Amino acid sequence: MNDSAQAVAVVRGRLGDVRPRLGIILGSGLDAVAERVTWAESIGYAELPGFPQPSVQGHAGTLLLGRLGNTEVALLRGRSHYYESGRSDGMRCPIETLKGLGCETLILTNAAGSMMPYAAPGSLVLITDHIALGLPNPLVGESAAERFQDMSDAYDPELVKALNDHARGLAIHIHRGVYMWFSGPSFETSAEIRAANHLGADLVGMSTVPETILARFLGLRVAGISVVTNYAAGMGEEPPSHEQTLRAAGDAADDLARLLSAFAEELGSD
Repeated sequence: MNDSAQAVAVVRGRLGDVRPRLGIILGSGLDAVAERVTWAESIGYAELPGFPQPSVQGHAGTLLLGRLGNTEVALLRGRSHYYESGRSDGMRCPIETLKGLGCETLILTNAAGSMMPYAAPGSLVLITDHIALGLPNPLVGESAAERFQDMSDAYDPELVKALNDHARGLAIHIHRGVYMWFSGPSFETSAEIRAANHLGADLVGMSTVPETILARFLGLRVAGISVVTNYAAGMGEEPPSHEQTLRAAGDAADDLARLLSAFAEELGSD
């Protein structure tokens, strides 16, 4: 039995035959979403074989299961980043576990730097595509034929539309953009930001892309939402910092929580 199968067994041993349809990975400072989950049960990553131990402030390191709206959900409160271990597949076991529990859809959230002057800190941005030219692909070494994964619609257009429609209905202003992955942990240079802009990126960050590749490989539908926590290097008055990330994420977390609750409510009525 591999790590993810053991993790599923741990969850079922604790909580019975839970079958969440929706998985959510929470980025830094976004615990307001978790606060909306009812009938919630929490299991620490330390109790789940193969799960990473987050070392970043704002990442709790727990799997939360319960209901959001009228949908059973599984929230990963914390993620592994490439810069913590030098591994791009650090989230494979948690995502495999979500799949093993029954999740069909995965929503990835993150804190990101904006290169769009109109998307200020505190804004929400739906990810429509990504750029990861320097990423060590998390499927390197995989032997299954599915490793040659089509990524042309990595962020499911139907999910993007549904989330956009819900945001409009809730009077939440939301943008769309292309997310570019950088390894971190240092922030990008001003020259790197100019290069990213020329390549067509609207956002920069240090997560999400490896998880998208892994989730698509596993057959999950994927949507991504960035919370803008700062302007990218050279564009804002305040230099990027993790403290700024947590502060701005907290300001936007309530809008994100309302949006995901409305999305989950509709999903549960299907």
